[in-house]
Amino acid sequence: MAQQIFPTKANLLAAKKSLALARNGYELLDRKRNILIRETMGLMSTANEIQGMIDSTYAEAYEALKMANITLGIIDDLSLAVPVEHGVAVDFRSVMGVEIPIVSMDTPSENMNYYGYSRTNSMLDEAYVKFDAVKKLTIKLAEIENSVYRLAQGIKKTQKRANALKNIIIPRFEETIKFISEALEEKDREEFSRMKVIKSGQNKA
Repeated sequence: MAQQIFPTKANLLAAKKSLALARNGYELLDRKRNILIRETMGLMSTANEIQGMIDSTYAEAYEALKMANITLGIIDDLSLAVPVEHGVAVDFRSVMGVEIPIVSMDTPSENMNYYGYSRTNSMLDEAYVKFDAVKKLTIKLAEIENSVYRLAQGIKKTQKRANALKNIIIPRFEETIKFISEALEEKDREEFSRMKVIKSGQNKA
């Protein structure tokens, strides 16, 4: 690339300006990458905590369900009274240009009387509460895991662009500047020698 550029002061100034922009771009991309990594690490830590909560709550829910089945008999017919969840909505927020989801869920009334109290007991209520908690935790975990995936993709793209600047674009401009600078210095030396010869000739005359 350097050998294809005519060595003029204007081209040297343009190359230096482009180099400064490329270096600034690399610094910004590196800063963006670090922010995305920090965000990702924080979300991964939260995801691990939520996964632990899901595991323990599932265990409690199944224990309560087992006790409900023991005390009430198999409760398949009662479970059909609980409505299917349709209140999940997804929005998005931006983290350094990466769109990550915000998952929300409509909160129903605290009244859990979907199946009536006359045929049930507190064990069934406990099972319902625990499984409802698992549902909410799972929605939150899905939000975080999708965010981590999107952030990882953003980190990958940012790293690729930063590498291109660091390993290709910046060295190319540095090479161009070196080529032009050396060519201009050689031209100045030739001009100096020529003027020296002319001045020497004039003195002899």
